[in-house]
Formats: sequence, C-alpha cells, structure tokens
Amino acid sequence: MGVERSGPDQRLRDVARAMRGVIELLEVYWTRVPEGFSPVTVSAPQLRVMYVIERREGINLRQLGAELEAAPSSVSRLCDRLEAIGFVRRSSSTASRREVELRLTAQGRAHLDRLRARREERLAAALARASPASRARLMEAVETIRVALTASVRAEPAGPPGPGTQQPPPDTGAERRTG
Repeated sequence: MGVERSGPDQRLRDVARAMRGVIELLEVYWTRVPEGFSPVTVSAPQLRVMYVIERREGINLRQLGAELEAAPSSVSRLCDRLEAIGFVRRSSSTASRREVELRLTAQGRAHLDRLRARREERLAAALARASPASRARLMEAVETIRVALTASVRAEPAGPPGPGTQQPPPDTGAERRTG
C-alpha cells in the first residue's frame, strides 16, 4: 500500500511539476519557427553558448566549458559552428597570447534580440487569453521564481569568473531549435 504524501514537501513538488510542465510547453511553443523569421537555425546548446558569451563577454573556451559543464572538444565544436554562421568571433586574449576570447558579433546580438522579441510577442499573445487579475498574479509568481533561480545560480560554483562578468539576463531558458 502506498503512503499518502502531503505537507510542504509535497506542495513544493507539485509546484515544481507544474513549472516543469510549463517549461516543456514553452520549449515546444518556441520551437515553432514562423516563416521568414531567420534563415539560420541555432540548436539549444548553441543558444546556451550565446547566452553565456553575452553575459560574460570575452570569456575563454576553458571558462565557457566550465560554465556549461561540457568537454572542451564539445565547446570548441559549438563555437566553430557559431563562428561559421557569423554569430561568434574568436580573438586573441590581451592578457595571454595562448588564450582565445569569445565575443558575440553584431549579427549574433541581433539574432538574440529577434529571438527574444519573437518569444515575448508569442507569450503576450498566449497571455492575452488570461484575465488581468490572473496576469498580475502570474507576474508576481514569475518574479518570485526569477529571484529564487538567480540566487540558486549564484550559489552554484560555475568556474572562475571571466572578463566582463555580469548578472544573467532574465531570459536564460533553453530550447531545442530556434530560428
């Protein structure tokens, strides 16, 4: 016979399960690329690399690998692809000739700007179906989650800070494919 679970721990799990469901729906929703959005498709891992480079301008491959918890060869291949499509630029470090710094190009920044704008438009269209009172409660809940996640991310070790370390942008969600 199973034991009925209740109390604060179960309520936290219920909220986490509901949030996971929303995140999964958002991943599916955001992967539907409208016609003519962008001729370039960026994978979720490539998008994650772009977010990190945007947040830590001038990061090197070793630091990027530590932040992503990925093997150096994988990180290098991701950056190769992003450089080939013109979204990332590698340059020699001013601090050490042996290191390479990574920066987003204007084209890479523009892609992230378009992606974020498209996400916001699509979310706003979906949220328009909710009542103003529901949207106000959602805004408060989302802010609570953002603050809690930001504190959690800061508490986790992510390797040594790189040049230009900044606070993470509000949108750090990953998706499988973007346009």
